[in-house]
Amino acid sequence: MTPSTGRLSTRSMAFVLAGGRGSRLRELTDNRAKPAVYFGGKTRIIDFALSNALNSGIRKMAIATQYKAHSLIRHCQRGWNFFRPERNEYLDILPASQRVSETHWYRGTADAVFQNIDIVDSYDIDYVVILAGDHIYKMDYEVMLREHVETGADVTVGCLTVPRAEGTEFGIMATDHAGRITDFVEKPANPPATPDDPEKALASMGIYVFRWKFLRQLLRDDAADPASGRDFGGDIIPLVVRNGKAMAHRFEESCVRHHPAAPAYWRDVGTLDAFWQANIDLTDFDPDLDLWDRNWPIWTYSEVVPPAKFIHDEEKRRGLAVSSMVAGGCIISGTEVRNSLLFTGVHTNSYAVLDHAIVLPEVVIQRHARLRKVVIDRGVVIPEGLVVGEDPENDRRWFRVTDQGVTLITQAMLDRRAETG
Repeated sequence: MTPSTGRLSTRSMAFVLAGGRGSRLRELTDNRAKPAVYFGGKTRIIDFALSNALNSGIRKMAIATQYKAHSLIRHCQRGWNFFRPERNEYLDILPASQRVSETHWYRGTADAVFQNIDIVDSYDIDYVVILAGDHIYKMDYEVMLREHVETGADVTVGCLTVPRAEGTEFGIMATDHAGRITDFVEKPANPPATPDDPEKALASMGIYVFRWKFLRQLLRDDAADPASGRDFGGDIIPLVVRNGKAMAHRFEESCVRHHPAAPAYWRDVGTLDAFWQANIDLTDFDPDLDLWDRNWPIWTYSEVVPPAKFIHDEEKRRGLAVSSMVAGGCIISGTEVRNSLLFTGVHTNSYAVLDHAIVLPEVVIQRHARLRKVVIDRGVVIPEGLVVGEDPENDRRWFRVTDQGVTLITQAMLDRRAETG
């Protein structure tokens, strides 16, 4: 099938599924959904899916929210409010609001789209790109849309190429040599290999392209099936694999790289260890994820704050940062910062040391604190002289320490520590 002339993205919408809690991030998602978690010094996780859509040419978007959505909704209202209906641009936020039944919120990813069929209809689009709102990557969806049309697929599934040994953690696609999906298995003990490499497997990214009229009918049929789990990965995709034409799109074909030799970067930052590592990786000399690329920027809400400031220049009381990222509004007062990432408005005080630290916005670090390999939640006040990262057993008494030695610090943890003495 030959695609019509013009960009398919102009006839498409992005439907972002952003209702998940992300419980593996533990206390970081006690008050916010995973897509609203901070990442990279200025952005939130959801900004990557939205920016990919915008940079791909998609100007119609919807975001389905559910779990503790206030911070996510507020972020989108502040940072993504530049769409203009008179230019046929839209961004709708769709909280679970019992639109279909007074007893049902969103009961699955497919149900989140089904409950908003009338809203999607109002966009007058031909194609819908279903996106997960909780991954870090850069991707040109226009490439995937083109492939979807050219192959005449009923659904095209975005896929990562992963080592077969790691395939047990994903939904895996078995395909033929043409890329047609012949089977879909969730977290298999023995993942099927790709046709071209017995050591590799194709893992679902949770990205799907459909012609809207086709998906619309699928969702109506699914909603009428009492045995369905109302889920794309569990119900809709396997159904199309069995009864229609499902094609696999390899991420490396549409990944946006900052130079040709760069790897196809994709991260699920769904655990504290993965979250810490992906942020720390940004402090590398040449990180695999390029946030400085003006050709494919990551859009976000930019607060009006002054530049970062570094003060004091005395022995052991020198405001400095080495191999680190420091956002605007920070004041580094006599603190040594190494291999760390500081978000907006962090204030540190004299004789403190930060080493491999991820510090979320508006944190205050008092004098003589020494913090290594930590994630500090937003708004925390680190007390004077606190030492974390040198004695894991003692740290576990008060804070959450992962198997890989990353320590999460929240204000509630510090308050309990202070009360216990």
